[in-house]
Amino acid sequence: MDTSTYKSEVAAAFDRAAAAYDRLGVEFFTPMGHRLVDRVAPLPGERVLDVGCGRGACVFPAAERVGANGTVVGIDIAPGMIEETTKEAARQGVGNVRLRVMDGERPDFPEGSFDVVTGSYSVIFFPDAPAALARYARLLAGRGRIGFTTPVFTDDTFPFLPPVFTELIPRELLRNLPPEWRPERLRQRFNSWLADPADLVRTLEGCGFRDVVCEDETVRLVAASGTAWVEWSHTQGMRLLWEHLGPADREALRERLVSSLDAMRVDDGPLTIDTAVRYVTAVAAR
Repeated sequence: MDTSTYKSEVAAAFDRAAAAYDRLGVEFFTPMGHRLVDRVAPLPGERVLDVGCGRGACVFPAAERVGANGTVVGIDIAPGMIEETTKEAARQGVGNVRLRVMDGERPDFPEGSFDVVTGSYSVIFFPDAPAALARYARLLAGRGRIGFTTPVFTDDTFPFLPPVFTELIPRELLRNLPPEWRPERLRQRFNSWLADPADLVRTLEGCGFRDVVCEDETVRLVAASGTAWVEWSHTQGMRLLWEHLGPADREALRERLVSSLDAMRVDDGPLTIDTAVRYVTAVAAR
């Protein structure tokens, strides 16, 4: 699959999911975004760029931190995400937020435009993330810092999902996926620089950053039920899997996941899955 086709598919998938993205009662992206903002700690008056802003998991806590004299610019390749987040900013009366449709891999801003760059579960979708990170280093003013999150990738886990799903998703269902969307191809791309923290540090240093810190934390993913989790999974990165499965395979996977996830609940309480998230922070070397 060529890069333009890949980006078109990603943009279209998230555009279709925008209205429900991070709005189905499942806790994950919002607490992860808040924690990322805590780690980069924007100061009053600073300029923040949030890459792949989605529905504002980083945008709104960053806007609160920088205050009226600061600005937060959120960019996303999916127009629907920008539209929905613009509505939310208006609803909240947040006046220091600007939102633009933009390819996060090729940000269109002058050098030195920002003090902080954030990207929560967004950098991982870039076809050439290291090249994009080098561009962000140039966008940062002196001593500017970057922070982003990724899944904790390993050789035996399903890309984007907690390890429990390695056993829950039957491999025979995935053989009918287009080659570019099969787990082994995704792992080949991501694991080339994200799986090993040492590789990640070397990559960022080569992109123009220093003082790189990689730390894994647990974010508790909470859903009301297996059905709620499956519905939510259609609004995030797993949508790319659902949309490439045939109808029979989709239904088979749905039934298996709902029953398996409901079996993990205790006394009909909510489904809770402790999910490892990697937080990466660094300072621009310039």
